[in-house]
Amino acid sequence: MFLRLLQSLRFVLLLLAIAHPLSAQIAHEEFEGRRAALAAVVGDGIILAMGSAAPPQDYIAFHQNSLFRYLTGFRETNAALAMVVRDGGIEEILFVNPRDPATETWEGYRVGPDGAQAATGIRGRAIQELPGFLNRRLRAGARLHIVGNYQPAAPLRDDVTQRFLSLLAQLPQLELVPVNDEVNHLRGVKSEAEQDLLRKATAITVEAHREVARALAPGHNEFEIQALVEYTFRRYGAERPAFASIVGSGPNSTILHYNANDRFMEDGDVVVVDIGASYGGYAADVTRTYPVNGRFSDEQRAIYQLVRDAQAAAEARAAAGVSVAELNQVADSVLARGLAELGLIEAPNATFEGPGGQAIPQLRLYYMHGLGHGIGLDVHDPWPPVLQPGVAFTLEPGVYVRPNLLEEVIPDTPANQRTIEAIRPAFQRFINIGVRIEDDYIVRDDGTLEWISPAPREVAEVEALLAEARAEPRVGPAERRDEWVEWYRRMK
Repeated sequence: MFLRLLQSLRFVLLLLAIAHPLSAQIAHEEFEGRRAALAAVVGDGIILAMGSAAPPQDYIAFHQNSLFRYLTGFRETNAALAMVVRDGGIEEILFVNPRDPATETWEGYRVGPDGAQAATGIRGRAIQELPGFLNRRLRAGARLHIVGNYQPAAPLRDDVTQRFLSLLAQLPQLELVPVNDEVNHLRGVKSEAEQDLLRKATAITVEAHREVARALAPGHNEFEIQALVEYTFRRYGAERPAFASIVGSGPNSTILHYNANDRFMEDGDVVVVDIGASYGGYAADVTRTYPVNGRFSDEQRAIYQLVRDAQAAAEARAAAGVSVAELNQVADSVLARGLAELGLIEAPNATFEGPGGQAIPQLRLYYMHGLGHGIGLDVHDPWPPVLQPGVAFTLEPGVYVRPNLLEEVIPDTPANQRTIEAIRPAFQRFINIGVRIEDDYIVRDDGTLEWISPAPREVAEVEALLAEARAEPRVGPAERRDEWVEWYRRMK
């Protein structure tokens, strides 16, 4: 009864968190401020921001690129933003697809040039007018600042840019200057509205983790968990998964970005569930590692606790003014000491011979990635090298005991063979255990850390959550599922 009451309360709180329409989350004035900030950095000239091209078929999902969405909030295909900056003034025009009822029957309603002002706060014109607009304002030797998928040494690929290729031929001295880095610098600190969207994305993701805990059991397939996760995302209003959902059990738990998600989970496995909802365009990224049968083995518990200790140490240090490099050093130190105590490496500072003979820390045999990353419109969003108020980021240490480590990963040299023999007994104990714990955070205005992804993560909490979930009566056509499982196994 108590568990049902808690679940009902979480449901009500989640509905309250996502009650407002997505389109109303970030005001036009905030987008205008972002564009003004970019104009101030770039200076006089013309800025052209390119929206994403329509997919080749209208039944393929379309997602606007993050740079364009950050500056405009506009989500239709084949759009472009032109900003003419001169003497402190800014002329802005949003070039969009014109209204076309025949096309809209298949692809959906368009705002058109006349509706652009109401939709974005920017005056609209038809996208077909973009080449002429640029042609009138650019002269030979001018500079055109580009935001979007443009590399100076590569041909222009986006459909929108194809519309002014003829202009480039007419003005061979025209200089195209990418300014993506300038936009990304602005994206590193999140506004209050962005922080609110991130909190909502993580609330949905945490709820999906709770649903995972209710469904986990030996004999279930990874894709059943994936389906439940992504159903939960959409059920609570997320646009989509922010990235390919990772549900990796047994040996798959040791693959960092595994996403085939088609293995039947076995009694004694751990499963890494790395998922994130995209809400209002903003991405959560929350990872938990669960024992499939509800209880960690001694070996699984030892690895899990080590990873959690590393995360907790970095979490305790994280605050405004602290560098990302320092956080990495803190986590590395905890992991190296712990792996040495478990016998998986020879000493905290031990190395092995990598390709070419270079000395590589043995820690990297089990921990190959960085501690975290920024989150925002992209799941790996820009973030500054030193934390400051408004920065949103993850902390995600991990340990992965890959089954092919001794035979295929470590180069075959005399020195490495000695290392292999020294760590082999521990390796055999911990083989096929992969653990990652990842949480999302925002640096508050006072410089302290806000944990925005409060899913259970301590060993006792995780086991208690799984035990509570198993106490709930399960509903569904269990017999039909058994028939399906047998069919699927035969097909494989």
